[in-house]
Amino acid sequence: MENKKILIIDDDPDFVMATTVVLEAKSYKVFSAKDRKDGIEKVGRVEPDLIIMDVMMEKMSDGFELAREIKNDGRYKKIPILMLTAVGEKTGFNFSKNAGDEAWLPVDDYAEKPVKPEELIAKIEKLILR
Repeated sequence: MENKKILIIDDDPDFVMATTVVLEAKSYKVFSAKDRKDGIEKVGRVEPDLIIMDVMMEKMSDGFELAREIKNDGRYKKIPILMLTAVGEKTGFNFSKNAGDEAWLPVDDYAEKPVKPEELIAKIEKLILR
């Protein structure tokens, strides 16, 4: 997966740093954005091969809205989105069954934080290779 670009959109700097270390060890080129506005700008500038994003950023709905914005834009809709979040733990909802719903949660895969590095890499490789 050398030279593949991954954009992490998450407001938790510790999560971004830890995930970056895991991904760079697998030769991914990693970029990050801290919020929805920064995220959409970096999608256009970086043109990533995959996006990892959180649900809750400045607002609880930012991840949902950003995923819909990306998937509704013809330039970016083919970029796979992996949503990693602790929203289920905080709200009690299980969003994994809704992943892929184009209107509500248009992401290509979903996992609850914390996610084990080997599980994260497996999900990323599956999405990038499809």
